[in-house]
Amino acid sequence: MTTPEQVRPEPRDLALIALYEADQRGMVQAEIDTGLPVKAARLIRGVGDHLGELDRSIDGVSTRWRVARMPPVDRCILRLGLYELRFEQRTPMAVVVSEAVRLAKVYSTERSGAFVNGILAKLAAVERPDEAPHIGNPASS
Repeated sequence: MTTPEQVRPEPRDLALIALYEADQRGMVQAEIDTGLPVKAARLIRGVGDHLGELDRSIDGVSTRWRVARMPPVDRCILRLGLYELRFEQRTPMAVVVSEAVRLAKVYSTERSGAFVNGILAKLAAVERPDEAPHIGNPASS
């Protein structure tokens, strides 16, 4: 039987925690702990390297919230999800969106899952149109 203390967080969870901490400190690039899994470090570095362009793309599809006004955890989840959609092409779009929604449900508010899903669905339609043909009218965001 596995106890909660024995469960190691997933790389996306670890990346989100580091990105959130950097966001709260006003840092563009999060500190990367040498003990992090390679995937977590790659995600953290990638989001930091492309932060401006990620934020502009998110702002481009978000009709009600500018990135700067979004709840910090949601903002970090969207940056992470868009980075994966754009630069981690080997990860299926459905996995990226599903994992982002999971992170929102675990680390943010009750309504954040739907918000993250709506924004990432719009971004997926642009970033990966061949994988997202079924996306027509995502949840309002």
